[in-house]
Amino acid sequence: MKPYAEMTKEELLQERETLKAQYKKFQALELSLNMSRGKPCIEQLDLSMGMMDALNSHEDLNCADGTDCRNYGVLDGIEEAKQLIGDMMENHPDNIIIYGNSSLNVMYDTVSRAETHGIMGNVPWCQLKKVKFLCPVPGYDRHFAISEYFGHEMIPVPMTEKGPDMDMIEELVSSDEAIKGIWCVPKYSNPQGYSYSDDTVRRFARLKPAAPDFRIFWDNAYGMHHLYDNDQDYLIEILAECKRAGNPDLVYKFSSTSKITFPGSGIASLATSHNNLEDIRNQLRIQTIGHDKVNQLRHVRFFGNIHGMVEHMRKHADILRPKFEALDEIFTKELGGLGIGTWTKPKGGYFMSFDAMDGCAKDIVDRAKKAGVVLTGAGATWPHGHDPHDSNIRIAPTYPPLEDLKTAARLFALCVKLSSIRRLLEDLA
Repeated sequence: MKPYAEMTKEELLQERETLKAQYKKFQALELSLNMSRGKPCIEQLDLSMGMMDALNSHEDLNCADGTDCRNYGVLDGIEEAKQLIGDMMENHPDNIIIYGNSSLNVMYDTVSRAETHGIMGNVPWCQLKKVKFLCPVPGYDRHFAISEYFGHEMIPVPMTEKGPDMDMIEELVSSDEAIKGIWCVPKYSNPQGYSYSDDTVRRFARLKPAAPDFRIFWDNAYGMHHLYDNDQDYLIEILAECKRAGNPDLVYKFSSTSKITFPGSGIASLATSHNNLEDIRNQLRIQTIGHDKVNQLRHVRFFGNIHGMVEHMRKHADILRPKFEALDEIFTKELGGLGIGTWTKPKGGYFMSFDAMDGCAKDIVDRAKKAGVVLTGAGATWPHGHDPHDSNIRIAPTYPPLEDLKTAARLFALCVKLSSIRRLLEDLA
């Protein structure tokens, strides 16, 4: 079939009637699929069930240094957990704090602490007339929600296959002291699945911010989430690169086991410089006596070491890889050559990004919902939920069973076609 843009009005109208009949058949299926969030599927959660047997009432719950994990204490995490997570994050254990189950919570706390008490002696953000954050787009809606909650002005920065537009970032950061941070998902980004190039990471490490309390919020959520054994993305380690560049305090690096073990019962972590760590500990000592050490020990006993975690992630990949490949195969078959949409082909992570014709994303999502498939809301990948092009849609393929996902992908492609024809007919009117 030729590209839709080359069709006559009569051809478009005829195609629309054919597609409407197909759409009614999908509605008759009474589907009920929710693909709005990047949740692990049941098979993925089952991979970690052995962790429930890693500890029992007869186990020795003492660490190697004698710490009793049942009791109070150990503010920044047990040594065994810091070693395991340090290997996962590619950072020395001394640069790491182990928290509770959610890295998003750690990011929120980090921003909140800057708001109320400032960073390393600088003026608290709440006392400033304006605080600005740079937001690579399309990006992660929950990052943007934190900034929106605290009233930050969010500045969209276009993403490329090599990472965000560094020319724009360097210019803005160096010239505006109101810019206090940037949100980053540097590896298998949410939603496009892009990974920052070596040059991008080096330029981040060599930023010269006007604000002394500017920080890079480096959310390495998908650091181990490869889809393939022999075709993986690798990043230059940002903390080491910042140290080499003479900017050791520039980055807060976040991670967790949320999509490695159990999302509701994982362990979250932050890696940063010793100066930043001391600044954070001053608040953490007031906030808590220590996080869940039993859960930290459970993770260590389950994995043993980083090699156990790597093997565990291969099992995740075996479950997810067919889902990503099915999406690409169906989109290529149904949409290839029509000129009405493009999509990414990530090597890892949890999402695929789809770009429709301008003015079509909301309509596509609405049509899919009316036929029983709930997608991430159109606009969610932009600050304040406003995509100026109304074109980007985040696709989360991880949770549905494979056959259900294939059905949802065919329905999605159908909705893309219907919405695109609507837009083209409007242009012809």
